[in-house]
Order: sequence, then C-alpha cells, then structure tokens
Amino acid sequence: MTEAPSFPFGVSEFTTQPWAFEQDVETYARLGVDTIEVCEAKLDDPRAAEQLALVAQHGLVISSVQPAVRTLFPSLSQPEPKDIPVRMAHFRHTIELVAPFVPHLPFVTNTGIPPNGNMQEVFDTAAKEYRALADVAQEHGARIALEPLNASIMNEESAIWTLEQAMRIVASVDRANFGICLDAWNIWQNAGIEEGIRSCGDRIFVVQVSEWRTPRSFQDRLIVGQGEIPLAPLLRAVHEGGYSGAYSVEIFSSGVPEPLWSADLEWVITESRAGLERAWREAFAVG
Repeated sequence: MTEAPSFPFGVSEFTTQPWAFEQDVETYARLGVDTIEVCEAKLDDPRAAEQLALVAQHGLVISSVQPAVRTLFPSLSQPEPKDIPVRMAHFRHTIELVAPFVPHLPFVTNTGIPPNGNMQEVFDTAAKEYRALADVAQEHGARIALEPLNASIMNEESAIWTLEQAMRIVASVDRANFGICLDAWNIWQNAGIEEGIRSCGDRIFVVQVSEWRTPRSFQDRLIVGQGEIPLAPLLRAVHEGGYSGAYSVEIFSSGVPEPLWSADLEWVITESRAGLERAWREAFAVG
C-alpha cells in the first residue's frame, strides 16, 4: 500500500452556522483544523478587519470566502437586492474587504435563479458580469470560484447543476482567475464525473465535502463518511487534476428532524475529519 499524500483539512463556517465568527476561529484552531472558509455574513463590517486578523493569530489560513451576496441573480437564500449591478457591487466590496488578508484567495459564487427559467440569459449575463468581476478580483490578487449546485436546488439557488455547465461559463468568462468551486454533494451524481473533474485541471479553486442522503429539505447534509457519496474516487480525481488546496467540510442542516446544526458541532467536525481521512486513505490505497 502506498502512502497517501497529505492535504490541508478545512471547515466552512456554514458547518457551524449557530456559532459566532470568534467561536469558529477559536474552536477550529483548538481542534487542529488547518483552514477556514469565511462566511461574510458572520462578520461585523465595522470590526471585520479586526475579526479577520484573528484567523492568522490562531494559526489558521483562510481557504475561501462565501460573500454575503454571492449569487449573480437573486436566489431563495439571497433574494435581495434584485438588481444585478447592485449585487455585483456587494461582491466587489467583499473582495476589497477580505482579499488583503490572503494572496490568491478564491471567492465563491453561484448563478442564482434563472429569470422565468431562462438559462440562456444566465449564461449570457454570466459571461459579461463575471468577466468584469474577475478583472476586479485580479486587481486585488483574488480569484472567483463558480459553484454548480445539485439538481435538488435547481431554480431555487442555481441555473446550473453540472460541472460541464459550470466549465462552459468558465470558458466564456475566459479569465485565468475565474474557475470552479467543486462541492462533492453537488456534483457526485453527474455523468462521467471523475473524468470531468480531471479535465478541469488548474481551474478547481475550492473543494468542499459533506455527505448525501435523499434530501428532506433544502439544507439536509450528513457528516462525511455517513452517506451515499463514493468519495474516494472523487478525491483521487481532484488530486490527479492537480489540485493541492484545502478540502473543506461544508454541512448545511436545518428543516429536518435532529439537525446537525443543533448537535455537538465539535463532534460534527471531528467525525467529518475522520470520515474524510478514511476516504482519502482509500483513494490512494493500492493492492
């Protein structure tokens, strides 16, 4: 059996939604987490710089950022503001706020809801708006990571539900700092997904993991290793495609009986790490 390569272990602040930013940072550090995905909604804008400075003080690294307004078009979770230029202005503010803390930091975006089901309008608008956003990000040494979402939240949060569709937008934007946020929960059911992941090459900027069961709400994910996703081959494909960044646990859990957001969240993190490490060892096991 060959020795598996190492990887940075990260946690998204969505996983610990009930906690404040300071508790996230302090607890992640105490649990030996390497990186944190920052959710801007947990920042207090007048104190944001002070809060973000805590990350390095606790020995953590920011792996990615979830802007407070991250979708191009309005979505179920982010319905306001309605106007796309205003939404992109919010996104630019987030870049200006957080980018100075980490070089080449990726900021996650989703398309939002296609207006009247018009996916073509989303593709056309994305090419123009994301190109401009990527140029602003480049000025700040930052990157933009487009996340295709699962079909279960199509027309609620997203107009795209496959990695191939997301890569079409990446190609149309045509900027080196515009790439992909790859969430295993969202894409594991895509046809030919392993080869699709490898073909992304250096355009994968963010990787997120959780577990799947047939959803009972829009936010129903499981601890890594306790669901149906064949994670090991996906991890292997990501690594073979050249990705060397953090693998971040991102769990949403509300609107269901016994939600994980009401559980012991330290346990959720440690169990998810154990599940990810098992899948990682399996991904690189030979013979």
